Amino acid sequence: MGVFRRGYGGFMAQFVDWDLAAATAGALSKSGPRVSYAEATDVVGDLRRLTDEAAGHVADYTGLRAQVAHPPVRVVDRRDWAAANIAGLREVVSPLVERLSGDKRPGPLTEAIGSRVTGVQAGTVLAYLSGRVLGQYEVFAGDPGQLLLVAPNILEVERKLGADSRDFRLWVCLHEVTHRTQFTAVPWMRAYFLGEVQAFVDASQGGEHLLERLRRGVATLSDAVKDPESRASVLDIVQTPAQRAVLDRLTALMTLLEGHAEFVMDGVGPQVIPSVESIRAAFNRRRESGNPLEKAIRRLLGIEVKMRQYAEGRKFVHGVVDRVGMTGFNKIFSSPLTLPRLDELGDPDAWVSRVHGPAGATPSVG
Repeated sequence: MGVFRRGYGGFMAQFVDWDLAAATAGALSKSGPRVSYAEATDVVGDLRRLTDEAAGHVADYTGLRAQVAHPPVRVVDRRDWAAANIAGLREVVSPLVERLSGDKRPGPLTEAIGSRVTGVQAGTVLAYLSGRVLGQYEVFAGDPGQLLLVAPNILEVERKLGADSRDFRLWVCLHEVTHRTQFTAVPWMRAYFLGEVQAFVDASQGGEHLLERLRRGVATLSDAVKDPESRASVLDIVQTPAQRAVLDRLTALMTLLEGHAEFVMDGVGPQVIPSVESIRAAFNRRRESGNPLEKAIRRLLGIEVKMRQYAEGRKFVHGVVDRVGMTGFNKIFSSPLTLPRLDELGDPDAWVSRVHGPAGATPSVG
């Protein structure tokens, strides 16, 4: 994974001014719900405790257990979430762009202006997302990754839904801890994911053209936050057949991981969260609703695609577990070769037949 090495130096100032991106995200991030210091302390302590509780439930239900050490959960505010993501992007994007650019550096004025414009645009996007993300397993900044829970967003949503605090917080933790488990119980997962990012870059036709498309992609997202009538698509950066092939693999992987997390939430929830049915119903209504501005931004940011991934991925996982049991499903994590292909997500029998053999496609309990 040499392209993702640390110590890239200051070369990459020409692509994005990361410090300005962080400052912009901090300045534009909305303040969270009003709470006292004591209330804030209680929320942080509660989320840390419930993360540990969720970890036990997820391990018992899935049979997956961490094979590598992981840092404790970080409970963050919106600004800290944006800063953590900027740090992760900086670690990955900067060396990639350095590799693409080679020795072809723009003039100092172009470099300075371009990096500042992109920095403001990136900060604008992260500010928007920082008010909506409940939690995240951030894989870029370090190995094996870091679980982040955004306390003000969790508190704000639970209040809007009128949900029981303990139940809603545990429900969120189940989802995010499942993602942490996917990366810590499957030690090759992070390297595989980062390798696909590198493969996407390798599949581009010319570094300079990809860099320009990356700039346009950031600009498109930034414009979407400010102008919901924009019809541009961030997929404009995907142009070559080889890139589409990589994107298909990444889409299949993310659909699996999201669907698996949803399946675990639904499997564990009724056992440990008394109000899980009302929480799920209210949260689904929240996902599906939104004013025209929200819907446009969700589409351009890819959140609409992610919402479909939840449903499609959950259905696939459920179908596989019905056929071969949980132990049989976990064979999906044996190697990159046993991950589902994009066309298998709608056909669990096809995956079971390929990985377990034709005799495996029978109902099983486990």
